[in-house]
Amino acid sequence: MENETADIKKKEGFNGQKAIVLPRSIISKDCMTNPLLSGTYITDIGFYPKAKFHYRERDHGLDQYILLYCIDGKGDVKIEKTAHTLSAGNFIIIPAEKSHAYASDKNNPWTIYWAHFKGHLVKSLIRLLLKRQKSYKGFVQFNESRIKLFDEIYSNLERGYSIDNLCYVNISFSHFLSSFIFDEKFNYSYKKSMANPVDISIEFMQKNLHATFTLEEIARSVNLSPSHFSALFKEQTGFAPIKYFNHIKIQKACQYLQFTDLRIKEISATLGIDDPYYFSRMFSKIMGVSPQDYKVKREMLRETKFL
Repeated sequence: MENETADIKKKEGFNGQKAIVLPRSIISKDCMTNPLLSGTYITDIGFYPKAKFHYRERDHGLDQYILLYCIDGKGDVKIEKTAHTLSAGNFIIIPAEKSHAYASDKNNPWTIYWAHFKGHLVKSLIRLLLKRQKSYKGFVQFNESRIKLFDEIYSNLERGYSIDNLCYVNISFSHFLSSFIFDEKFNYSYKKSMANPVDISIEFMQKNLHATFTLEEIARSVNLSPSHFSALFKEQTGFAPIKYFNHIKIQKACQYLQFTDLRIKEISATLGIDDPYYFSRMFSKIMGVSPQDYKVKREMLRETKFL
């Protein structure tokens, strides 16, 4: 049960605040039973600007996960016995069923976006977050696109609880959550940051799909030793650099097969692979079908208007 003092402190609210609590009948009837919704769905969502005296204490936690995202001011969060301080750029996920308390700073009250959410996929998402962040607390670069995504989710919820609306909102909310887990990817097109050597090397590969490179040559493009570069690349992508390069070559080959009349030999040469038989073997290994079969199947799909 929430602290009574907290209710007294907050009863007057915060200027500009907004919040939506989804009807529990909607959650149990639609969100929990619909396969498109049951993985991750919102139960409550809101925005509290300059939330002076905002305070919550729950000795037994909630049956929902809570996201707090601070964009201004600061505050404190305690999950069981672990204390965290949130300031601008920090976010935290409070796990379900864990005792917690949080409070806005009295002198510099926080401005937060927040959401309560549930679903059978949420534990896996939080495990992924912990694997990457090593903590329930993290930091993200400010991005207007993230705020616009939140506002879009909120404004659509204001329009009611039709199945179409709920599906759109909760699929969008999964994207919103992923923007915290994968901040560097969410921000990539927004800030065009190329400081990461792995990003630089992938850009180098994409611009040189017509060429063939050794590991040493790709590593040289980012001024790293082959061993250091290879370890860093595999850590961030899960693939060795040359294998990754081959994958994006085959990705491009699929586009040629689908959208052009180039022959397989011509596609192979365009991608810097002189031996078309080697190209076909590589394509088959990655895609599970030969280039010729891939092309035939795509043509059949186009004819039947599935694409």
